[in-house]
Amino acid sequence: MNNKFLVIFNVDPLAMIMVSLVAFIGLCVGSFAMRYLKGDTKYQAFFVQLTLLIGSVSVMVSADNLILLFIAWCLSNVLLVKLMIHKSSWKAAKASGVLAFKNYLLGAACMAAAFVLLYYVTDETSVQELVKSNHSAAPLILPALSLLLIGAMTQSAIWTFHRWLTSSLNSPTPVSAIMHAGLVNGGGILLTRFAPLYLQHSRVLTAIFVIGMTTALLGTLWKLMQSDVKRMLACSTMAQMGFMFAQIGLGLFPAAVAHLVWHGLFKAYLFLGSGGAAQEKRFDLRYPPKPLAFMCALVCGTVGRFGFAFASGKSWAAGDTTLVLMLVSFLSASQFALSILSRQTVKNLIPALIFTSLFGLLYGGSVQLITWVMKPMQLMQPQPLNGFHIAGMLALIVTWLFTLFSSLYKKTSKPPAWMLKGYVAALNASQPAPSTVTSHHNQYTYI
Repeated sequence: MNNKFLVIFNVDPLAMIMVSLVAFIGLCVGSFAMRYLKGDTKYQAFFVQLTLLIGSVSVMVSADNLILLFIAWCLSNVLLVKLMIHKSSWKAAKASGVLAFKNYLLGAACMAAAFVLLYYVTDETSVQELVKSNHSAAPLILPALSLLLIGAMTQSAIWTFHRWLTSSLNSPTPVSAIMHAGLVNGGGILLTRFAPLYLQHSRVLTAIFVIGMTTALLGTLWKLMQSDVKRMLACSTMAQMGFMFAQIGLGLFPAAVAHLVWHGLFKAYLFLGSGGAAQEKRFDLRYPPKPLAFMCALVCGTVGRFGFAFASGKSWAAGDTTLVLMLVSFLSASQFALSILSRQTVKNLIPALIFTSLFGLLYGGSVQLITWVMKPMQLMQPQPLNGFHIAGMLALIVTWLFTLFSSLYKKTSKPPAWMLKGYVAALNASQPAPSTVTSHHNQYTYI
């Protein structure tokens, strides 16, 4: 293998993880599309574009040259827009593609400006050499990292660049699957690729955490308001991308990559199965939970947190930003336990304890596995706790409790005016752009 190839490509653990993920999801989506699009007039064109997209994304995640990375990034987004539109005769679909293209164009401009600044400061086109350079204190590094962050935010539908994602639901189901499981994760991959530079600027990491937590909370709130399955999934993706950014802001890059992988696999499954969602039987969680069920769920959550700490090799009472992950594992395990305990609390307590402990072990084990694979990159660097991290944890707790017990208003009193106004404002903010909505079947011209 010659030196020129090594300069252009960097097949490191991150690249291998991402190429494997993209290839697997692409195979699943392609297999689904063979039946889903059978008889479509653009059947062959779809598979040509899908193959090119998988190839361009593979180049993007393994590129070590700034120019090659930028070209692969832009090509991947152009191919995704073409797949989103699919049939330009459908005006709503075309409007969705145009909106996404404008968003990607802004991100590409910020990314290009960031690369120019980084090259000007370091005189390097190799990403490996660039992130190792001793120029972190240079005046232009901070603007470059900020521009790179904006580019990542536009790609991953981070608030306030989320509208393109919630307006993309006209895309064929296979396109939605590979979009939400693949390309939307590009922002996290980009930040991880330049992680050594971000780790030298704690204030930027804190800003990323705040942006990520805001997006996660808004996306989760909006998801609960949706009646349309695909719109609910889009808001869910926004929330998950926000949590991925929050983990990056905590300095826990391998944990963010683990989240990216699991979210990508699960979201691809959800979109490919969205056609049957209306027939699914849902659990009746019976909110608000009874006091006994809630207390038992907290016990199960504690067990799940210990399982996560044991499997991930972290202290359950960490004095750094790992504590935020411990809280998330506790809340997730508690919520999972509630679905088991909502009916027969005492009878189901033992199964709930067993399943939540397995949940914690699986979650922590996946983080530890990715951390081990990415160990040579040395990107698991928890940061000291600050006021923003504590505020973020309090916001998570309050949001969870509000979700569980807000229905008490229905039984005791009429919701206050501020709550009603807030609900309407949030519902309006979660809606797609009007031009991307097919409001009547006569507007559906899919020829």
